[in-house]
Amino acid sequence: MMQLRVAVIYQELDPPIINGCLHAHSSVDIAYALKHDSNIAVITPESNSDPTRGADWSFPDEERGTLNAVKKGATHLWANTVLFASHPLQTSTALDGYADSIRVVGQAPSLVEAYDDKAAVYRVLKVHGGFTLATSITASASEDLVAAVRKLDLPYPVIAKPVRGRGSHGVKLCLNDTGLQAHTAYLFNKSSEITVEECLDSEEATVTVLPTSASRSTCQALPIVTRFHRIDGIAPYSGIVAVTANSRVVSAKGTSQDPAYGQAARECERVAASLQATASLRIDIRRFREGSSRPGWQDPASLTAMAAEAAS
Repeated sequence: MMQLRVAVIYQELDPPIINGCLHAHSSVDIAYALKHDSNIAVITPESNSDPTRGADWSFPDEERGTLNAVKKGATHLWANTVLFASHPLQTSTALDGYADSIRVVGQAPSLVEAYDDKAAVYRVLKVHGGFTLATSITASASEDLVAAVRKLDLPYPVIAKPVRGRGSHGVKLCLNDTGLQAHTAYLFNKSSEITVEECLDSEEATVTVLPTSASRSTCQALPIVTRFHRIDGIAPYSGIVAVTANSRVVSAKGTSQDPAYGQAARECERVAASLQATASLRIDIRRFREGSSRPGWQDPASLTAMAAEAAS
C-alpha cells in the first residue's frame, strides 16, 4: 500500500474579489501536527524545518509552489487556503501530468466559490427543505433594505452581513433603522449583495462536519463547540480573542441532557450531504430560544481543532 505523503499549501495568491469581497487564511500548524502526532509522512520545503518559520513547513498555493510539493514526492495536497474557480489547483496545466497520482484534501475549488455565497446556500437548503433556518432577506444596493425588513416583519435588532466572508467579518448587530442603514452602506461599498436576518440572541455554537469516506458512508458531526462572551452580540474574530477564551466543547453529558444539540448535529450532517462536501465543513448555529442549555459556561486552537480533540 502506498504511504501517504502530505504537503500543506498556504495562501500566497491574492484571491479574486468576488462581488466586492476579499478572503484570507493561514496554515503552518497542520503540517507540524501531522509530522509530530501521526504516522503520516509530511513533505516540507526544508528538510530541517524550524517550528518558528512558517515557510519551512508549507508550500505557497501558486502554481510553482504546488508543483514543487508534488516533485518532492507529495501524494496528497492539503489545501489549507482560500479556494476559488480559477485557483491553480483547478486550472494549472503543469499539474495535469500528476492528476492520476495526486489527491487534494479540501473542497472542489469551483464549488467553494459557488457555495461561499451565504445567500446561495440558503437557497439550496430551502429547496431541500427540512432545515431550521433563521428568517432572512438578501438584497442589492438598489433596494430599500429598511423597507424590506419592515415588510418581512423582522423586529430589531437584526444581523446584517455580507453574503461572502468568513467568521465575524462584516457581521454586525443593528439596533434600529439608523444603525441598519449605516452598516449596509458600509457593506455595499465592499459587496454587491448583503443579507439581513433575524437576531437569535440565545446560545451560539459551531458544528464541524466530516465528509463521507472509504470507511464511513455518511457525513459525521464532531462534538459541538459552544461560544460565549460575545461582543455587541457577535462572537469576536479569533485574531482578536482566542477561541479557547470564549468557546467550550459541549460534554457528552451536556449533549445527552439537551436533545437540541443532537438535532443540530443531525441537521448539520444533512447540510454537508446536501452540499456534497468533500472536506470538513464548519457551520455556525444559534438557538432560536433559550432552552435547556446549562448556564455558566466559561473558559474551556481553532473551533474545529477543539471539536476534533473532543472526538478523539
